[in-house]
Amino acid sequence: MTLRNTIKLIRIEHWVKNLFLFLPAFFAARLTEWPVLQNAMLGFMAFSLVASSVYVLNDLVDAPQDRNHPGKRLRPIASGAIGRHEAIGILALLLGIGTAMAAWLNTTLLLLCLLYVFINALYSFSLKHIAIVDISLIGMGFLLRVLAGGAVTGVEVSHWLIVMTFLLALILGLAKRRGEYVIATGGHTFRRALEGYNLPFLDVSITVCSTVAIVAYLMYCFSPEVTGRIGSHNIYYTAFFVIVGILRYLQLALVFDRTESPTRALLRDGFLQIVLLAWVGAFVWLLYAKRWF
Repeated sequence: MTLRNTIKLIRIEHWVKNLFLFLPAFFAARLTEWPVLQNAMLGFMAFSLVASSVYVLNDLVDAPQDRNHPGKRLRPIASGAIGRHEAIGILALLLGIGTAMAAWLNTTLLLLCLLYVFINALYSFSLKHIAIVDISLIGMGFLLRVLAGGAVTGVEVSHWLIVMTFLLALILGLAKRRGEYVIATGGHTFRRALEGYNLPFLDVSITVCSTVAIVAYLMYCFSPEVTGRIGSHNIYYTAFFVIVGILRYLQLALVFDRTESPTRALLRDGFLQIVLLAWVGAFVWLLYAKRWF
């Protein structure tokens, strides 16, 4: 067992998903407050360790199927680079440190972390084989991240953030299943849940969720509650970045078949990265610039 294989096992690149913990404080314009930022960073670390323990659990359960996958067969457990007993030890260490940090920070954060582990354990052992339920649980995982961010920073999570987070997670989950389905049609079958999907259904579902997400975001932009809190009616300009970003992701999914791993798609696609940075920059200007200038 090498350090490289251990890092690969705990999937540090997937910690980018846990940046959702910063969203409640970011949209409340409170990330410049050091206690809030500090708690958000510590919460991010605690949740990331817990999430990595779940990734190890998932790899332990999926190892027999992963050995038949052209890419996943190279994962540390599936390839034999890390033994099952070693993986269980890593899982226990990550879960122990992560939950201890969460308990020290906030009781609600601890409960949300434990709920995340419970839901993902159900997902790993059985529910990931049930079509639609599987992607719904992926959406729940992102919601728990946002709620954890609100809990650890003491910031109330708005209903807009809850709705849009779930819609975005559904888009990512559906696109992931589509990528897996395309590979499976090449002669490999990796998930029983794929039996409940086909390309027309996945394409329509992704399109519907994307449309609803854009409409919900536009409603958010023109909501008197939001414009009043932010103190600007120019928030609708950020919708251009959202629409272009969703269109780019649809292109990756429907044209290039590059969304089997949404995290990898984000980390490797310069177009998406530029759009995301522009969107974040626009909100930084709207929420924080008036304090600086």
